[in-house]
Amino acid sequence: MARRQLCRLASARPRLSQSQPLRLHPLRRPFTSPTHNPRSTRAQSLFVAAIGTLCLSSAAYYAMSVQKPTKFDARSLAELDERTKREQGITSESPMRLRMEEFIREQQRDIVYALEQVDGMRFREDTWSRPNGGGGLSCVLQEGNVFEKAGVNISVVYGTLPKPAMAKMRENHKNIAADGETLDFYALGLSLVLHPRNPMAPTVHLNYRYFETMRPDGTSQAWWFGGGSDLTPSYLFDEDAVHFHKTLKEACDKHDKDYYPRFKKWCDDYFSNKHRGESRGIGGIFFDDLDETVADSENTFAFIQDCLKSFLPSYLPIIEKRKDMPYTEKEKEWQQVRRGRYVEFNLVHDRGTSFGLNVPGSRVESILMSLPLTASWRYMYEPEARSREQRLVDVLKDPKDWV
Repeated sequence: MARRQLCRLASARPRLSQSQPLRLHPLRRPFTSPTHNPRSTRAQSLFVAAIGTLCLSSAAYYAMSVQKPTKFDARSLAELDERTKREQGITSESPMRLRMEEFIREQQRDIVYALEQVDGMRFREDTWSRPNGGGGLSCVLQEGNVFEKAGVNISVVYGTLPKPAMAKMRENHKNIAADGETLDFYALGLSLVLHPRNPMAPTVHLNYRYFETMRPDGTSQAWWFGGGSDLTPSYLFDEDAVHFHKTLKEACDKHDKDYYPRFKKWCDDYFSNKHRGESRGIGGIFFDDLDETVADSENTFAFIQDCLKSFLPSYLPIIEKRKDMPYTEKEKEWQQVRRGRYVEFNLVHDRGTSFGLNVPGSRVESILMSLPLTASWRYMYEPEARSREQRLVDVLKDPKDWV
């Protein structure tokens, strides 16, 4: 309003022609009071106010243009995200990290509910938080009717990468900032491991995650997705392997026909006990570091959604068929030996376990949730020739194409 008043006042003032000389008069203070003119006084006041407003606006604009952008550390960014979720909710315009978090929380609820229907017992829920922002929800079922141990966990981490970790990540992500001594990051993941009681029912693992690094103003600097799902039976039923892989392939084929063969091989190579010369299980899919060099964030997020939603259709029919099958004590012993191999991979080779245990303030109980309740290591244990146990080992040493 003051700006409009200024324009009107300026246009009303008499203008000097270019031919008229500009005459300057010394300022003289009158010794008598001038005749009071309310309209003139009001106009002068408005003119002064308008000039003041313009000066303040110009000063503010100049200050904003030269000052450094607000710098967010991990904790202040976590607080900003919490306020955004609380006050604005999550929409398609929200940062990808918040959309991914909302999605995996929905999936955690759906998966836990479905597994409770299978087992007949409830999961224990533990909500926890981290000092620098983030936290998670651990849902664990122990000594259930069907599952000896089951966990479905969400972890959200706001943290800072030191220089050596930045250099390590730049090996796979050249767009990560190389300057500076530290780099703020955000990591989010849903992890699931189910260890059934019955040795005829396979263990299953799932993990889907999102990682991004931040600029000083809190915006995303680099991002990538990772994840997958794999099956680890103690006794091999070919039809189970075919069903599991077929369901994953259908989810992959919706987005790229090359995804399934590529990620299936990646899974076979990654989940390998190299010191034993065998795979951990019969595979599935595994991928990491899916960034803008593979696809844009929206298409990759859609791919992640389809893969995660395929978990229940891929596993529930298998556990329903195998959970009540009869078994012998010897078959239970073989399950314990295979669980020992599972533990070896997780503690020796798994990058996720290593990363989690080395993040300051990490929740160890949630990271080691993947380990079975019981396992065994028998010295020089070898299965009998031409037995079902030996057939499993043969497949683990030479992974098959199931679809």
